[in-house]
Amino acid sequence: MNTKLLLLLCLCLPVTTLLAQSAKSYHIKSPDGKIDLAISTGSTISWWVKHEDTEVINPSTISMTLAGGEVLGKNVIVKSAKTSSADTWFNTPVYKKDRVHDQYNQVIINCKGDYAVVFRAYDDGVAYRFTAQKKGEITVVDEEANFNFKDDDKAYLPFVNDFRNKDKWTTSFEALYDNINISAVKKDTLAFLPVLVDVGTPKKAAILEADLNNYPGMYLTGDGSGSKNLKGAFAKYPTVEHTGGYANMNYVVNGRADYIAKTTGTRSFPWRVVIISTEDKQLANSDMVQKLAEPSRLTDLSWIKPGKVAWDWWNDWNISHVDFKAGINNPTYKYYIDFASANKIEYVVLDEGWSSIVDLTQISPEINLQELLDYAKQKNVGLILWTSWYALTRQTDLAFDKFAKMGVKGFKIDFIDRDDQKMVSSLYEIAQKAADHHLIVDYHGMYKPSGIQRAFPNIVNFEGVKGLENVKWGVSNHPGYDVSIPFIRMLSGPMDYTPGAMRNATKANFRPVNGNPMSQGTRCHQLAMYTIFEAPLQMMADNPTIYTKEQESTDFIAAVPTTFNETVALDGKVGEYVAIARRKGTTWYAGAMSNWDARDLNIDLAFLGDGNYKAIVFEDGVNADKDATDYKRSVINVTAKDKLSVKLAPGGGWAARFERVK
Repeated sequence: MNTKLLLLLCLCLPVTTLLAQSAKSYHIKSPDGKIDLAISTGSTISWWVKHEDTEVINPSTISMTLAGGEVLGKNVIVKSAKTSSADTWFNTPVYKKDRVHDQYNQVIINCKGDYAVVFRAYDDGVAYRFTAQKKGEITVVDEEANFNFKDDDKAYLPFVNDFRNKDKWTTSFEALYDNINISAVKKDTLAFLPVLVDVGTPKKAAILEADLNNYPGMYLTGDGSGSKNLKGAFAKYPTVEHTGGYANMNYVVNGRADYIAKTTGTRSFPWRVVIISTEDKQLANSDMVQKLAEPSRLTDLSWIKPGKVAWDWWNDWNISHVDFKAGINNPTYKYYIDFASANKIEYVVLDEGWSSIVDLTQISPEINLQELLDYAKQKNVGLILWTSWYALTRQTDLAFDKFAKMGVKGFKIDFIDRDDQKMVSSLYEIAQKAADHHLIVDYHGMYKPSGIQRAFPNIVNFEGVKGLENVKWGVSNHPGYDVSIPFIRMLSGPMDYTPGAMRNATKANFRPVNGNPMSQGTRCHQLAMYTIFEAPLQMMADNPTIYTKEQESTDFIAAVPTTFNETVALDGKVGEYVAIARRKGTTWYAGAMSNWDARDLNIDLAFLGDGNYKAIVFEDGVNADKDATDYKRSVINVTAKDKLSVKLAPGGGWAARFERVK
């Protein structure tokens, strides 16, 4: 065939046919060879994943649409593809272990149009991200992120169900899990991440994101057609905001743009992640977000002090047997400070009410803040101040400068309620400014982590969990939720659940109470949370009076660290039970919790390693099924060769500390 005829035929062919002729495919495997990640480029970019013989993700297209009609991931022309491997370790100073193994195989596919797509395969999952190398600023109109499943699998989905100001993108990121088939996901509903899918018992696939920087968070939704697919959804950029929300102390969104982000043209976009487990317990000790997150932007971390916090709001300042009126005043907070000091608790938080909710410089006349700070310093206790995001953003520099100089150690920031691009950028800016003033930050206010905590280790906790406060107004089946979140929500990072209730109730006896709230489940269920729930800044939700009356339990809680050197997931099944052990120095801490079903567990102490140990053990009492405060404390001698038989009452728990005997 002569050249002219060939050229004529090519000109007559549709562009898509030509691209199809140049379609390319790539494969990378996990280091252990069990995960196979395949990518196809041509008219689209499509990816799919197998774990051994299990099809985890069926072919799923991805793309990013930019202003002007350019689509990254459509009609792809590959310029080059480079594979590489990594096998390194990095330190994690404010975490559930002190270092993380980062091992993966990777392919970077460079495409015409000044962009690339990076795919990685780990032993425990896969991830991909777009990168761009464009000049100036770009506008991202939308992103296509599909997760197609072979079968109509069941998924654990936390749906947005509390639209704030009638904006579905403004939410508390708090919801119990709907365990439903993917096909039952209704059109226009939103589930926030992480989402867990059962891809063939016992295998699970968790969908989440990492390194969310100057970009909106991803939600998942269905198309309402009964399909077996989940797809990403993203909040548009907010353009109209007004004061509103709870107590009129927040910005609410009344208008959004026709794009999701304006950003620099040269950057990496967030990772889209699928964690794959063959046993549920593996999910309770995942490091995927740490591995994919941006490394620390801070060089000096010496001033960052994790620890526990005596908290006032949950217990409604309900101390008693004192000669002053309890409330938001100096005598009450001195009482909290004295309690914290006596029990070696690092912090006390002054929650809502210490200042105006919209102006942090307007301190309540009942509070002499400098006097409290000086008193706390004498007692070796730090003070943390509550604020709404709205109030802080109106005076960030002024507030951080003023209160840091006074001796405040950090801020608990509430009512964030969004993760559109503007909010995400704001939280990065706040974290940096807080670090500049040596202030720790608890993003308590309805926000989920996605890797920012590695970039800024001074962010020591997040909410984004339906925590203990919800029992004040009567959430049902909290024990079932408690043994779900270690496998799902905790995949993305620490969570400000705020445990520590001393008024514990059985399922039959529980009732919602605001002023003197109780918990669902046993005392040992609460004690176990201090080991199981990851929280570098961990609240003690009940009041000092009752903790003093329950000193045996308080002593155990106070001794549990909030960061660790090593973590071992012992056992567990999503929604049923969980058991985790963590080490700090030579001492091990372990906890187990159950849903409303009583059960027997065998705790294998092989994690202890060599040596002899004294174990201080708290277990459900024989009558805990009738009186949830009933427990038994015992001291026993054990070694790594031992196995402990544990009986968990309905909503029960078990907690232990293992001290190395010299």
